[in-house]
Amino acid sequence: MLDLKFPYGISDFREIIKHNYFYCDRTDKIHMLEKDKFQLFLRPRRFGKSLLLSMLENYYDVAKKDEFDALFGRLKIGTRPTTLRNSFYILKWDFSCVDPSGNPDQIRSSIHDHINERIKGFVLYYKNYGLPEIEINNNYTRKTCLESA
Repeated sequence: MLDLKFPYGISDFREIIKHNYFYCDRTDKIHMLEKDKFQLFLRPRRFGKSLLLSMLENYYDVAKKDEFDALFGRLKIGTRPTTLRNSFYILKWDFSCVDPSGNPDQIRSSIHDHINERIKGFVLYYKNYGLPEIEINNNYTRKTCLESA
């Protein structure tokens, strides 16, 4: 008997594949996505937008090149990958962790801190994957950000 596990509430593609959850394979659509100049994903809540982005992140991330067969080998795109697979540095934003409470300056500060942390993490994550050296200006303060807004 097949023990089919459904990934309810899981939007991490890598976790779904690694733990053998059910995955509705639509990776063959990547070819179409690469041909179109603009994409717009309109879906109701809980209809897989985050999972789609997670799948694309894993497909295009240069740091996950060694995992390609493990992640995509059983899927449609695994048999006929595009030339762009695993060729990009992925800078991921998650503004759900930004505190929306407080006055506008506090919110702006929270957004500023999140962006800076993500950029620092991005540079550290990709330093061994050919990312050109990037100088991070630690003198760019919230005040400077507010003055330029």
